[in-house]
Amino acid sequence: MRTLRIMTAGVMGFLFAVGSSAWADDKEAKLTDLVKDATVTIEQAIKTASEKVPGTVVEAELEKKHGKTVWEVEVLGADGNVTEVHIDAATGAVIDTEAKKDEKKKEGKKGK
Repeated sequence: MRTLRIMTAGVMGFLFAVGSSAWADDKEAKLTDLVKDATVTIEQAIKTASEKVPGTVVEAELEKKHGKTVWEVEVLGADGNVTEVHIDAATGAVIDTEAKKDEKKKEGKKGK
């Protein structure tokens, strides 16, 4: 019985290691594709977002949205709200801004 558990643990560990490696390679390949499409740097995207929405930049991420590579920059305003600024990673143009929903407020309302 103990041998069976050890073998099972070994097989599970192997599968986890192989699966994690494949997932990491896939994620890395997607990121590489995104970077190829982006001519706008993260610094330029942050500057553009800061000019569009005053506040503190808390996160910037390169993503694919609607077939376009975009910078999604999150800006925390003085009012405590977070706004996402979507910037075309090829041209640097602001695509749109979107108020981000406060997850904590949503969770608080569910409990009441």
